[in-house]
Order: sequence, then structure tokens, then C-alpha cells
Amino acid sequence: MARKPIPPGQEPRNPVGHALGLVRDHIPPVHPAGIPFIVVPLAVAALGRKSRLVRTAGLGLAVANATFFRHPNRVPPTRPGVVVSPADGEVTLVDMAVPPAELELGAEPLPRVSVFLSVLDVHVQRTPVAGQVVNVIHKSGKFLSADLDEASDANERNSMLLRTPTGHEVVVVQIAGLIARRIICDARSGDVFPLGETYGLIRFGSRVDTYLPKGTRILAERGQRVIGAETVIAELV
Repeated sequence: MARKPIPPGQEPRNPVGHALGLVRDHIPPVHPAGIPFIVVPLAVAALGRKSRLVRTAGLGLAVANATFFRHPNRVPPTRPGVVVSPADGEVTLVDMAVPPAELELGAEPLPRVSVFLSVLDVHVQRTPVAGQVVNVIHKSGKFLSADLDEASDANERNSMLLRTPTGHEVVVVQIAGLIARRIICDARSGDVFPLGETYGLIRFGSRVDTYLPKGTRILAERGQRVIGAETVIAELV
């Protein structure tokens, strides 16, 4: 079995520890919000184990939910001034748009990058910049397909305003989709987050919009696949 180089001064792992380490490194953990969606199908499979159909359906659903709620480790970039994607998915919009009205940031359009998440993407959301949470507001709405432009205004959403240590204000909006009926946001006003920290999750299929200060250098392109917390989508100036 191949082994990674051992840093000087670190004790070598025993074979069992090494094997467990490989599993931990390659099979991502599950977000806590997904645990009930995995435990219930497993319980159904256990209770109906005498029925092949029930057992197979329960195990299959548990595996599918574990895949959906996966929460892989990510390593954000270290250079200053960068904005990372708050989610995995495809960039569907790079434009100018007015930020959510509930944040009361005015009616002037700001640079916006929208990322659409399919049901196959990782669905946790991560902070696009390091900074303090100024405000978090949830707004009820419709459940249009998240890849539509009008979903930004019409759909149920959760808007968060972040202020960086340099004074830049960045808005990140979790938007429910056609089959996404639950937005989870663990951030509260006053919280301070490092770059790329997990703060929420949407299930099952959704969109995340990032509004940036005027003059921001946008690096993302429409149609680009991005990785949450790692892909740089813009640079603050």
C-alpha cells in the first residue's frame, strides 16, 4: 500500500491507522443536516431486511443522501483580497444587479456572480470572503427553477451581508430552487468567519448569488465550473 511521505519528527502510522486515514481523506464527511436523511432509510432497510426490495431501496436512498449531503474538506487560497466561490456548481450569470431589497443597500446595481447547483453538486455554502456578518435576513418566496434569472427576486432566499477587515461589503444569497425547499444558515449577525468557512446548506438543487463592491475585478466566466472555497471568482480592489 502506497504511503505519503512522513514529515520529520512525526511518528509513522500503523497499517490500521494508515488505512483509516486513507478512507478519511477520500470519503468526505456528511453535513449534520443530512444525518436524519441517512439514518431513516438505514432504519427502514434494517426493519425490512427480509424483503429484498425494501432493503435495497433503503440502502440505496441512504447512499444517495450521504452523497448529496457530503461535506468535503477544502483549502482556500492564501493571497489577500480574493473572493472565492461560495458553492460548487456552474456559473450561470456574471452581470450587474441590484442586491436584495431587504438588506437596504440601495438600488444601484452591483457586480454579481451566480452559481447554479445541480442535485449532484456539493450543497454546503461557504463564505466567499473573510469578515464579520453584518446582517442575515430570510425572505419567503416562490420555488421557480433556480437557473432562471427571475429566481433571484422571486424565490425564497437567505441573504447575508459580510464586511471584510478592509471595509469591503460582500453579499451572498442562498436561493431555493424548484425542488429545494429548505435553506439552512448557521450564521448570525456579529459572527466572524475566515475565508471559505461553511455557514449553510440548501437542499435539493439551488443557486447562490454573490454581490460584490463596484470596481471589483471579476475573474469568473459564464459556464465555468467552480469549487466552493477554492475557485477564485473575483479580486477586491
